[in-house]
Amino acid sequence: MFIDTVSEIVLVADPALASRGIDRWQASLAATESAKIPALDAVLGHSRTRALVEGVFGSSPFLAGVAAQEPAFALALFRDGPDKAWPEALTPLAILAGDIVAGEVVAKRALRQARRRAALAIAVADVTAAWPLHRVTAALSETADACIEAALGELLKELTVRGQLELADPAEAARDCGIFALGMGKLGARELNYSSDVDLIVLFHPKRVPHTRPDRLQQDMARLTQQWVALLQDRTADGFAFRTDLRLRPDPASTPPAISVPAAEIYYENTGQNWERAAMIKARVVAGDRTAGENFLNFLQPFVWRRSLDFWAIRDIHSIKRQINAHKGGAAIAIADHDIKVGRGGIREIEFFAQTQQLIWGGRTPALRVRGTCAALDALVETGHVECLTAEELKDCYVYLRRLEHRLQMVADQQTQRMPPAASGLEAIARFMGEVDTAAFVARVRTTLETVERHYAELFEDEPDLAVEGLGNLVFTGGAPDLATLQTLQGLGFQEPERIDTTVRSWHHGRLAATRSTRSRQLLTELMPGLLRALADTAQPDEAFANFDRFLSGLPAGVQIFSLFQAHPNLLDLVAEICGSASWLGKHMCRRPAVLEAVLMATFFAPLPDAATQAATLAALLAEARDLQDIFDLARRYASDLSFQVGVHLLRRRTDAAAAGSVLSVLADRTVEAMLGAVEEAFAERHGRLAGSGVGVLAYGKWGSGQLTPNSDLDMVVLYDSAGVMAESDGPKPLAAAPYAARLTQRLLTALTSETESGQLFKVDLRLRPDGDKGSLASHIAAFETYQQNDAWTWEHLALVRARFVCGTAELAVRFEETRTIALSRSRNVSRLAREVDGMRRRMVATHKGKNTWDAKHRRGGLVDTGLIAQFLVLGNAGTSSALLVPRTTAGIGAAAVEAELLTSDDAEALATAEAFWLSLQTLLRLTGADTAPELLARPAVEAVIAQSLGLPGLAQVEAAAAYHAGAVMALYRRLIAE
Repeated sequence: MFIDTVSEIVLVADPALASRGIDRWQASLAATESAKIPALDAVLGHSRTRALVEGVFGSSPFLAGVAAQEPAFALALFRDGPDKAWPEALTPLAILAGDIVAGEVVAKRALRQARRRAALAIAVADVTAAWPLHRVTAALSETADACIEAALGELLKELTVRGQLELADPAEAARDCGIFALGMGKLGARELNYSSDVDLIVLFHPKRVPHTRPDRLQQDMARLTQQWVALLQDRTADGFAFRTDLRLRPDPASTPPAISVPAAEIYYENTGQNWERAAMIKARVVAGDRTAGENFLNFLQPFVWRRSLDFWAIRDIHSIKRQINAHKGGAAIAIADHDIKVGRGGIREIEFFAQTQQLIWGGRTPALRVRGTCAALDALVETGHVECLTAEELKDCYVYLRRLEHRLQMVADQQTQRMPPAASGLEAIARFMGEVDTAAFVARVRTTLETVERHYAELFEDEPDLAVEGLGNLVFTGGAPDLATLQTLQGLGFQEPERIDTTVRSWHHGRLAATRSTRSRQLLTELMPGLLRALADTAQPDEAFANFDRFLSGLPAGVQIFSLFQAHPNLLDLVAEICGSASWLGKHMCRRPAVLEAVLMATFFAPLPDAATQAATLAALLAEARDLQDIFDLARRYASDLSFQVGVHLLRRRTDAAAAGSVLSVLADRTVEAMLGAVEEAFAERHGRLAGSGVGVLAYGKWGSGQLTPNSDLDMVVLYDSAGVMAESDGPKPLAAAPYAARLTQRLLTALTSETESGQLFKVDLRLRPDGDKGSLASHIAAFETYQQNDAWTWEHLALVRARFVCGTAELAVRFEETRTIALSRSRNVSRLAREVDGMRRRMVATHKGKNTWDAKHRRGGLVDTGLIAQFLVLGNAGTSSALLVPRTTAGIGAAAVEAELLTSDDAEALATAEAFWLSLQTLLRLTGADTAPELLARPAVEAVIAQSLGLPGLAQVEAAAAYHAGAVMALYRRLIAE
């Protein structure tokens, strides 16, 4: 008997289970080959053989079931041993040989029968230690190779019969077919585990595939691969052959299941990652066109084995496994429910111990270019990179853990590496491992894991840990999500960890311009723990992450910004805060990432610059300009940086809306002044200058009152003066006054509104000029005077209340102020004015309902109404109270109205307080993006920014305050205007 030649026998874990398994085996043999019952009795009559059978059946319902399905094969196996039975294990595949198409049903049955026979034979060889580990894993790999090859051959013959392929010899279908599969991971290294998936990359070479319809080649190769996988893994009455995983192919989320060789070569040359280099160490052609496959692997040699590695590449190689938390000491390992593959001290750590060093040193040392784990450890010893004792201990641990892994999987043919959680389960596995003493078994497992952990931690002890402290893994390498990483993401507070995982993997696949370079991905790997922690600390982590993804998507490159984050980790916190609660700043940041550099300046969080400081800073900056375009770019960058600074100050509550509005308005003043000066100089070189007072710019609306909010348009009117109606400019190509001013204005508009890589200065609105869109872009001062005195509508005089002169000659400024004073001071019938204003407001309500609570501008009692009350007071009373003409703000007009006894101090205070509230609310809504997307208010981060900036506990209180101020304004509006 075979059993007499081996020393190890599995102990019985469950006698009742063993007895039922034997009964089923006997019944099955009697039903199919009753003549062999005496031989079975002889086997079971032999004490040691019976003990082996009972040990196997009593530990593994799966193996007992296989014996019942293959009774004669099982009999020969237990009697004669695996060496003699093994050649018969794969004979069912013979029916798929030759040039005859067997058909799907027959093919699936043959594949599954071959696999289960092999599973039983290899299990007996393993549990009795008749075969060493390397022979066990080689036999498992050989079984997979044979099944994968046979399945491909069947499909190729079928395509030939259909006329889609023209194979030279259907009997040897795979030879020169141009299609091949790379076995990855343990399959590639011939180290397949007992119930493993097979990791494949399916490729085809368009010039080698004898396809009859080249235009359909990609489509047919994808279908072939899907059918190939189905033959192997579809569950039928006979079970399955091999679960198949194609996710190690290049960028699996966006590529077809079969990839052309040229496409794969481009991918690995340009965006292949270091973890893919590690995976390719084990790659092997397991089926199909061997010549094409070997040519492809030869092409990949420079990708896998680099002769020199820079600092960042080495760090990234280390990070492949440092992302899995290598615990350096600490609490004892709990054996129950421990994952002996990816857990502490597990198989994965031994594999990465070898692979990372192979990648680092293998480019210069060809002896390290081996696929097997133990072979790699031996090679590292021979080349002086690993101590002999370390390698021997790791190999012993590897062999023990792999055999234990096989026992765990043999129980129910499941791909598991997790130890049983209960004491009874541990006892059963101990018996399956031949251990009488469960406590001794647990102690040995713990010692093994601790030995691996110690050696692995020593290897990476000088490298920073990429796990999230106190939470666990953050692994985004490999082809499939790491379950522990998903748990970490959930623990951080992300509601959709799978989506986060998928997105981060897409970053690492170089799908974004920012992550296309190798170094950018290496930097990103280092940043991931801090980045995810910062995003998780926001009130809405998933939304903050999505916004950060949009930020990354807009970057033309990533190395500079990632380096900035690495050098200044606090910057990540600010970016996360912006992504979580301030979409206006986020869009600003996306348009011009360089604004983040301004945050690093010592003055960034100092008080915002006043008018004099802004003027001096901008003048000094523009003094360095070399040409007109340089002036435009420098001005845009200055405006962009300062606008971003104002937004961040608002977000961090270092300033309020009133102060921010003043700074933004001064910024508009100074940049428009600079742009006008630059444009005039350039324009004069060609067309000269007009005799007279030149060109000036008026500010209307919030710009005129010095209350700009983030993203406000500039309401602008351009005036000019000339010596006469027929006057011409004095340049080489003179222009008449009107076209001169119009073209100069157009140049100014272009300078202010053009989108460049430095961004856009402002959006500009010229519709408040005389005659609106029908009028000339620039108005002659005389025509403007006449228009305001004779033709302007009441609403235009209301708008003139807030108008002010921004830049131009002093003479033009004086004439504008005189015109404004005359237009606003004329004698008016106050009752008629009130009816006009109220009628105009009612028409506005019909267009802009303002029903939304958060419409700070149009809701009744909001900014439109506060502005109309102030402007009405000016138009109705400036003729007798000239002090009303000086202020441009509602608060200033209200104070002047109190002095003129037109308002009580309480009314003026209520009006000013309401407008300050609405301006603050509008500013905050624009900052957070909730002005155009009110649904954002449901997010805690947005609520916190708005409510806390207004000094209120939450949005309910903000709503109550809004209702209060709206009521106060409407009461005043009704008393002064409507009634």
